[in-house]
Amino acid sequence: MVKTPPAASPSGVPSAGGPSATAGAGKGIPAKPDAATQAKYLAALAAIDPDIVNTKPDKAVDRGRDQCGSIASFPGDKRKQTDLTNQRFTSPNHPDGFGPEKAAKILDVVHTHLCPTY
Repeated sequence: MVKTPPAASPSGVPSAGGPSATAGAGKGIPAKPDAATQAKYLAALAAIDPDIVNTKPDKAVDRGRDQCGSIASFPGDKRKQTDLTNQRFTSPNHPDGFGPEKAAKILDVVHTHLCPTY
């Protein structure tokens, strides 16, 4: 029998006592947020620029969850995280991203609402 590492906890909330020997260890893409968290996340994105969500809330959530993986992959490298956020969050009106200033704000919203323990 091959053992595989467990995925995120069923609640989507990482355990407080998880290993921390390596920054980002055991962290990847978090579980989908509950309805209340998702609503707060989408509202925070819309406050930055309504075009970020652009009538596609599921896509905005998926992009945010993917960005959490980038936060875990590049801990402490805010510049890289912001660059990846700018590449990931696009829209028809912003095919090349929303720029570094808005990308930094988007990154903060993602971190706050979708993966605060990363």
